[in-house]
Amino acid sequence: MKALTFGRALTGWAMGLFWALAAQAAGLQVTDDRGVTVELARSPQRIVSLLPSLTETVCELGQCHRLVGVDRYSNYPASVQALPKTGGGIDPNIEAIVALRPDVVLMAMSSRGVQRLEALGIKVLALEPKRSTDVQRVMGTLGRLLEVPDADRLWRAIDAGVMAAAQSLPPSARSLRVYYEVSTGGYAAGAGSFIGEMMARLGVQNVVDPALGPFPRINPEYVVRANPDLIMIGSRNVSGMAQRPGWAGMRALREERVCVFTPEESDVLVRPGPRMAEAARIMAGCIAGKAAP
Repeated sequence: MKALTFGRALTGWAMGLFWALAAQAAGLQVTDDRGVTVELARSPQRIVSLLPSLTETVCELGQCHRLVGVDRYSNYPASVQALPKTGGGIDPNIEAIVALRPDVVLMAMSSRGVQRLEALGIKVLALEPKRSTDVQRVMGTLGRLLEVPDADRLWRAIDAGVMAAAQSLPPSARSLRVYYEVSTGGYAAGAGSFIGEMMARLGVQNVVDPALGPFPRINPEYVVRANPDLIMIGSRNVSGMAQRPGWAGMRALREERVCVFTPEESDVLVRPGPRMAEAARIMAGCIAGKAAP
């Protein structure tokens, strides 16, 4: 009887070892937003991130220590500022990235250099968070890549934070028609962007036609015709705003309903990552301050 029990225990141990080795041999497979399945022997320990929102998500998942390089715009949390800089999304420094010997490079689908990195044998995970559903999906993808359980907690916290920000606003805020300028050159937050979706959840009306896309380039005359009640803009872009043709006569400028965000606030607002609840609070503070009493 003892021999039989021992034999069963040995068999169970052997089967456990077999499945553990099989799982290790199978490695890790993660599909990115291109539909490309990236295969890794194990969860990556050396990561280069070329998008600030991806950098912040890796860190919020408690895996900041795996980052060995970031793009020039990744500045949060503070610890990543000491990491080697590897260019940006449109001009990645391929040589610097390769020198860091990454297990995987995280970058946007729109970034240049994806094919060149892959041709050099570097694993690339291309992710493109534009809408809220994209942000939720990307967080889940990074959770699987990093083997972090319950990565969905990040999205649940964001969702709760945005809801709380919306509930903090007075009823008068819902009548506001808003234009949000995201970056220089007149690029605006369309209704289909994560910023536009947040504006909708906060109850304000976006003056940008949804048909124009997530982040369209808007002609200054379009904004004049829309005549928004409130303009949101970053301090990096506000210079010369009142001198744009026709803008001085718009309701928002006449009634001084313009929210100018600091560079730090703008970073929070334009990054589709784990600080989106904070972004909702910043935006709600702007709206509450400019809403009619």
